[in-house]
Amino acid sequence: MQFSNSLRALNSTNYRLFFAGQGLSMLGNWMTLTASAWLIYELSNNAFYLGFLPFANQIPVLLLAPLGGLLGDRLPRQRLMWWLNCACAAQAATLAILTLIGEITVTRLLILVTIRGFINAAEFPTRQAFIVDLVDRKEDLPNAIALNSSLFNAARLVGPAIAGIVIATAGPGVCYLIDATSYAAILTSILAMRLPRRRSKSKRRNSPFADLRAGVNYVRRTPGLQASLIMIPMIAFAGFASSTLAPIFARDVFGGDSKTLGLLFSSVGAGALVSAVMLARRPSPDGLANWILIGSFSLALGQLGVALSPWFWLTIICMMGTGFGTVLCMAGNNTLIQSQVADDKRSRVMGLFAMGQGMFPLGSLAFGGIAAAFGPRWAVALAAVATAGAGLQFIRARRQLHRIRPPRRPPPLPSDSVV
Repeated sequence: MQFSNSLRALNSTNYRLFFAGQGLSMLGNWMTLTASAWLIYELSNNAFYLGFLPFANQIPVLLLAPLGGLLGDRLPRQRLMWWLNCACAAQAATLAILTLIGEITVTRLLILVTIRGFINAAEFPTRQAFIVDLVDRKEDLPNAIALNSSLFNAARLVGPAIAGIVIATAGPGVCYLIDATSYAAILTSILAMRLPRRRSKSKRRNSPFADLRAGVNYVRRTPGLQASLIMIPMIAFAGFASSTLAPIFARDVFGGDSKTLGLLFSSVGAGALVSAVMLARRPSPDGLANWILIGSFSLALGQLGVALSPWFWLTIICMMGTGFGTVLCMAGNNTLIQSQVADDKRSRVMGLFAMGQGMFPLGSLAFGGIAAAFGPRWAVALAAVATAGAGLQFIRARRQLHRIRPPRRPPPLPSDSVV
């Protein structure tokens, strides 16, 4: 079966297996994220903990993602991905058991969420680099990244809505249980893949810190990478404030319940899915810088709308705008980076990308504190100003990024490794 141009990465058997297995896992993951946000607000009744929850989850990524990326460059990615997903399943199962037997507390929830953060510090950069190993043709890589983003945001659209219903009818523990069992799909798909053995270009094994330094120096010598890697932490810090504080808007501002929260999260997913599909239909990264710029201001305007909106239906529309802009910024920059980075440094560079995304917990903590002191509307309004600043910063690098072209695949040489 031959897939159309907008789905061309699915012509690669290994990527097709990964895409199918990852879908169920992402759905379960979004159910867990929704359940955890609702549960910690119910347990604590404190807006600060809504910000502290993602902080606990992401601070290990901020601190350790470069080391996690180094693991992805040094170890067989297929085997590493399998074990990391086993660890994710065990964490979700533990969370499910504690919640179902009524032994979950704020402290235990935060500890388990932090453990998941340590796993993610290695899983995220490895997964981003692993995608390259799965496509048969390197020119299909931008499409594979966009399809991955589409899948992520389709799960983001459906998962919170399902979670809202499950929480209301059966409780958050069932959401965690569904998440734990969903990992069977991705674990099976990874085992079914047939990949060539990846060999390192260098026969001499450097120290971990020497390899990390080599990755940082590589980014310094590549201006296009610098521009994207500067924008990512700025968006990560301020761009998710409206989603972080969504439980307050759902329960306190609009007088709703877990279903209301599910609608808010799903509206973000709907907007994100639209932009992800747009990216999937693009044949190359040419002109992508323009769309990243549009995405940053769409995100800022959406946040400002959430801060000012007196009506729930208008808030839904504005949340869609935040999702639309977030994916254009994050997935767009991901595509620009992956289209120009060298394969033997890919996991390390994606570790820096993940480290930039790790600014999210600091932003969540900051805006959660602002919401606790001054209210959620002021917090989201300030986030909108900061997000607009990220767009203004990107304008300076726009001309340079506009010239980026996907790298041509060089003819194989005897010294080349198989990646």
